[in-house]
Amino acid sequence: MSGKVILDQEYKEWIGKLSVSYRKSQIKAAVAVNTTMLHFYWELGKGIVTMQSENKYGSKFFETLSRDLKASIPEAKGFSSRNLQAIKNFYLMYSKILPQAVAESQQSNSPQVVADLFRIPWGHHRLLIDKFFNEPETALFYIEETVKHGWSRSVLDHMIDTNIHLRQGKAITNFNLQLPSVTSELAQEMTKDPYIFDFTNLAEPYKERELKEELLNNITKFLLELGEGFAFVGQEYKLNVGQTEQFTDLLFYHLKLRCYIVIELKVTKFEPGYLGQLGMYVTAVNHILKTEHDNPTIGLLICKTKDDVLAQYSLEGYNLPIGVSQYQIEQLLSANFKSALPSIEEIETKLK
Repeated sequence: MSGKVILDQEYKEWIGKLSVSYRKSQIKAAVAVNTTMLHFYWELGKGIVTMQSENKYGSKFFETLSRDLKASIPEAKGFSSRNLQAIKNFYLMYSKILPQAVAESQQSNSPQVVADLFRIPWGHHRLLIDKFFNEPETALFYIEETVKHGWSRSVLDHMIDTNIHLRQGKAITNFNLQLPSVTSELAQEMTKDPYIFDFTNLAEPYKERELKEELLNNITKFLLELGEGFAFVGQEYKLNVGQTEQFTDLLFYHLKLRCYIVIELKVTKFEPGYLGQLGMYVTAVNHILKTEHDNPTIGLLICKTKDDVLAQYSLEGYNLPIGVSQYQIEQLLSANFKSALPSIEEIETKLK
């Protein structure tokens, strides 16, 4: 027999709050379990290294350890020989740069970067160990970004593939001259150079209109590439300026910066004249859309290519916050990877 349906608004709100509270408690519990497990892995990895286990017990040590741990703790998972090697590398990788800090990581006043080390899932760590075992500082960058943005493993993998650690905050800007110091640092960090638009299906030659259509057809991936905080306002957004109608390419609002961001796309190399048009749009948005609660509007010009020195010199003549970057439709294969690919002749020889 089903109970009575309660329509009282206060009751409904209470149920809603309980639902949110329960989900938060589940997340906290999952984080706590993950943190505890990672601390165990850290100590296990430390033990393997300290005991010089492979030298002492032979080349089959990890297979033996895997067998014995499974027998001793049958209800536990994660004791395959391959995972045990990853656990050893987990300790080796970060103990190089955070030895004392990690030892104190369970203290409430431990550095944030150390706390973050034990917050992300083990699957994320496995990915970072495989990619950056000899570059722990780079791995720490991705750990901090994962915690900050809540990246899933697939998103983390994508960000690594696009080398975001080399691109983030790299646009040529005048933010340090035109924005307050705290705002300028955050604004600079939200830029990238280049932007990777490899989710589009464009082939040369293509027009600006086609590029914008491709970006909007893939708006979720486009927003992911732009970064956290961007909210899409409109394409070809109309601004009534005097007796004319002006249209921005793309208009966004940044939730953290609390300002509008006008993005202009150019499928050609950077030209100083492009800044005049963008500057007019930025000024118009400040007059028409910006309220007293919003910070000054920022302009971002994204071209196919740019000369950094020319862009820097050009920006110095503007008293509006503007950044200049470039985009890339396809990611280029690294030289090492290219050299590893067999030639047509080698493939034919193998087939014969």
